[in-house]
Amino acid sequence: MSLTNLNALRAAQLQTDPFDFLVVPGFIGPEALSRINAAYPAIDSAANHALENLSYGEAFASLMDEVAEPAFVEALGEKFDMDLTGMPTTITVRKFCERTDGNIHTDHKSKVITVLLYFNEDWPHEDGQLRMLRSPSDIEDYAAQVPPLGGTMLAFRRTGHSWHGHTRFVGERRMVQINFLDQSPIAVAAQRISRFGTHFMKNVLGMR
Repeated sequence: MSLTNLNALRAAQLQTDPFDFLVVPGFIGPEALSRINAAYPAIDSAANHALENLSYGEAFASLMDEVAEPAFVEALGEKFDMDLTGMPTTITVRKFCERTDGNIHTDHKSKVITVLLYFNEDWPHEDGQLRMLRSPSDIEDYAAQVPPLGGTMLAFRRTGHSWHGHTRFVGERRMVQINFLDQSPIAVAAQRISRFGTHFMKNVLGMR
């Protein structure tokens, strides 16, 4: 039985203010979410971890297989009127959030579409909710705010003004990020270099 609900994705409405994005509550159902969380990678640090460097259980592996299948890629591409077939992807997994997370940014220019999957059983916090922002300087000037509730999928088109971020939160915040990348090798290499630089700076700041 599928862990994801492609019909919910197909039914989701594409929002265009302040940039193209869509939110899909119930993309992963409650029963599937429980199984996936039981198989979630054993992560003990507040960082993005490449999927290939992690160990995890069968249900989590099945979910990763599903989001790599043509049916998901095609359904997602249709929402953004793009052909995502054959684009290289990166997948990173996170379990904890730290005080240096949430800064306003647009994502690296090598990224074409960003997909976020959330796995938190509940979210009683005001902080830590991702905001779709209208500017690079005001976290309060947002068009939408998405709590990272388990089963929710959020996807957006990366542009020069796809500003997003969240207010400071420290604690468990489970999330998988899937990025569809520009197909050029230069763009892929640039994205990996940018990720390394981000981790380096966060480590330096965290040591202060």
